[in-house]
Amino acid sequence: MRIFDIISKKRHGKALSREEIFFSINGYLDGTVADYQMSSLLMAICINSMNDEEIFNLTDAMIKSGDSMDLSSLGSLTVDKHSTGGVGDKTTLIVSPIVASLGCIVAKMSGRGLGFTGGTIDKLESIDGFKTELSIDEFLKQSKEIGACVISQSGKIVPADKKLYALRDVSATIDSIPLIASSIMSKKIASGAKSIVLDVKVGSGAFMKTTDDALELANTMIKLGKAFDRNVCALITNMDIPLGFCVGNSLELYEAIQVLKGEGDLRLTELCTSIASQMVACCLNIPEKKALNLVKDSISNGSALNKLYEWIFAQGGKFTKEEDLLSAKHKIDYLSKNSGYISKIDAEGVGISAMLLGAGRIKKTDKIDHSVGLFFKKTYGDFVSKGEKIATIYINDLSLLDASIKALDNSIFFSKDLPSTQSLIFNIIK
Repeated sequence: MRIFDIISKKRHGKALSREEIFFSINGYLDGTVADYQMSSLLMAICINSMNDEEIFNLTDAMIKSGDSMDLSSLGSLTVDKHSTGGVGDKTTLIVSPIVASLGCIVAKMSGRGLGFTGGTIDKLESIDGFKTELSIDEFLKQSKEIGACVISQSGKIVPADKKLYALRDVSATIDSIPLIASSIMSKKIASGAKSIVLDVKVGSGAFMKTTDDALELANTMIKLGKAFDRNVCALITNMDIPLGFCVGNSLELYEAIQVLKGEGDLRLTELCTSIASQMVACCLNIPEKKALNLVKDSISNGSALNKLYEWIFAQGGKFTKEEDLLSAKHKIDYLSKNSGYISKIDAEGVGISAMLLGAGRIKKTDKIDHSVGLFFKKTYGDFVSKGEKIATIYINDLSLLDASIKALDNSIFFSKDLPSTQSLIFNIIK
């Protein structure tokens, strides 16, 4: 078997066998398949796609490239969620304590962000003392006792994905549904949870720009999950505008607390209660309506917020009051340059504005400033007068301010008429 022949076969649109896929992945890991050869194969996959059997075999090869987490000691009520990413997406911080307060176990590995803002791990590391690296025994013990534990991804879990993703990032092969689906689901399946809920974002601030592409990705991942004997469902959700009012790591944690206090942004609250109810329904095998009522009760009676603090303290977090999370040196008002209704807030542009403050990474080696970001006071559909505050910019290095403001200027649009209401959840599929 030669990698040359495998590349040629896929370039001509033919399906690869299980043996050919495993040969390619294992060869790339051990160095017998070179970067330029794997780049060629990835490009051939991007152009000619893969059938369901190929995607299953690719996912399986990636899972088998490393270790898998054994959560059997935690019983059958383990549940995970994955978001395909977006601007202001702090859903894991909200849904994990809700779900854990209802008897499910969220034993989860998450990543750091590369792009507009930090990932879940970056947000958690906004908390002084919070430990994101635990031993397997510590991870399982906390998951069993608290019901929630989120740690940084182990390099031993699906190492093929880490190496492939780095290559895809520089070879224009990111936006391939078979490659995205196998990347996400190999990590979710290797992480061990019995049930998985997927939040597939669509819009300007997401990987998927069209609803059709988002549906195709969701259906592909659901098929994969079921093929590996997991309970899986997916929500298709709107990422044309940022999620919630805050963008930036510690600010997003602050906003998560507001949601769990019952005082958060209504759209963010709606999304999180929908995701959490799907997780609970899937995990406990109960009707969705009953699960949604349980989720709402956990917020209203304070058990979800108490579970968040219990989780934070269990992982070493030193926390007194949520206002401590708004700690940037400077708070600059961003004032409207127009009067009218906000008719569009471009999520991608807002993400770039936050990244320019230091809230995200351009390169993996970049250091994140956890305290900076944007706190919106107005959102889509609100009327603002010229000179009225739209947002507060949290910033430490004032030399970064002008570039961030320019990105914001290009991201907020106005109209004389009230814009139509935007849907938040387009579809739920199983």
